[in-house]
Amino acid sequence: MADPLWTSAEIARATGGTESGRFTATGVSIDTRSLEPGDLFVALAGVRDGHEFVAQALAKGAAGALVAQDVDGPAVKVADTLAALERLGVAARERADQARRGAVTGSVGKTSVTQAVMAGLMLAGRAHSSVKSYNNHIGVPLTLARMPAATERAVFEIGMNHADEIRPLTRMVRPHAALVTTVGPVHTENFPDGEEGVARAKAEVFAGLEPGGVAVLNADNRWFDLLKAEAEAAGAVVRTFGAGEGCDARLIDFQVAEASSGGGHAVVQARFHGKGLDFPILQTGLHWGLNSMAVLLMLEALDVDLGDSLAALGSFEPLAGRGAEALLAAPGGAFTLIDESYNANPVSMASAIASLGRRTVAGRRIVALTDMLELGAESPAFHGGLARDLEAASIDLVFCAGPLMKSLWDALPPTRRGGYAGSAAELAPQLAQAVEAGDVVMVKGSNGSKAGLVAQALLALGSPKDGRGEAR
Repeated sequence: MADPLWTSAEIARATGGTESGRFTATGVSIDTRSLEPGDLFVALAGVRDGHEFVAQALAKGAAGALVAQDVDGPAVKVADTLAALERLGVAARERADQARRGAVTGSVGKTSVTQAVMAGLMLAGRAHSSVKSYNNHIGVPLTLARMPAATERAVFEIGMNHADEIRPLTRMVRPHAALVTTVGPVHTENFPDGEEGVARAKAEVFAGLEPGGVAVLNADNRWFDLLKAEAEAAGAVVRTFGAGEGCDARLIDFQVAEASSGGGHAVVQARFHGKGLDFPILQTGLHWGLNSMAVLLMLEALDVDLGDSLAALGSFEPLAGRGAEALLAAPGGAFTLIDESYNANPVSMASAIASLGRRTVAGRRIVALTDMLELGAESPAFHGGLARDLEAASIDLVFCAGPLMKSLWDALPPTRRGGYAGSAAELAPQLAQAVEAGDVVMVKGSNGSKAGLVAQALLALGSPKDGRGEAR
């Protein structure tokens, strides 16, 4: 049985609520579909009112509910359940005052880097982190509220779509170290000043830093000076990663070494505080060279031994939809799928294309791309401009889906055109029919443009060994 997390009395005290039946919760949930027996169910307002699901949550084994109206069953009643969840998160932070906390934000790589940091924290002791991409005004307080009192280290992912969204979240977390992975043209349609507005929004993460906290910054990014100034104004100690001289964690080289199973790994050559460091990672995307530098600095700031940090990086596998690879059946043999379907923007798209261009392949390099969203008026130029990246990477065939990707399709030479469709669902069968043995196929696009449907269609072709779509 899971350890106790909150008693109803503690919940009432933290939230200013009123108990109706005593209970002890072992977790916190906002969704009956993923609720575990013993969870506290928080009835949030949404597309549907969470109070409609309280009876279902209790029937599934919830210990009690956090509610804003009278319900049948054990509960703590408050005026506003979201505000109460925020207060519960702050109470969790305050009772685990021994915990070193990190926060990760950035235009690209937040989730993967957060989970890689968590892998290192777990080797060092009792650790806690965000799950999935729980990085918004609900996900961050929920992650805090789930933090056990005995936690020694924790890392939180913090995201945004607009200005003034990160600031209140980082003030809840109060991190000892904050990382901005990079800044690029993401969500720019929500910022009148474009990418500079995005940079300033990311810099909000420093507003919550504990006194003397560490800011980990990408020295290669064009907004480094702005971020550094904001970090220092907040009293942060700045640590840098990048490819240039003078970086605390300097990337020297990144070499992909293919594995016969269809997966791959790479060897990172670096200098860490001036000392040479070579280590393997289970990633093939070029961006993982700099990501690994950022992870090392974050783990150092959270008091993790370098040996544990390297061990974590060496065993951290790509997340689903974020570079995970599979060896799949094709006529006469097998092809490799690189699943980057979870999300996309101009920065991550260019990096993924360049990474594919660096790979040694037996057959063809193929990409299937769906629309990149929230890019505003510059969207056609960003999509069409990918033609240059594809040419530079010697990509053999390009499949495109969506109205925005039509700009790329029109910019491609006929010899590089694999197929176009109005939607990901329509493109999937075209791609599945085209792949051949020896090909390496990368699927990438924004989550909202359903790139995952294309990846799922390829996975349905199955492994050449077991026919169930499971790469061995």
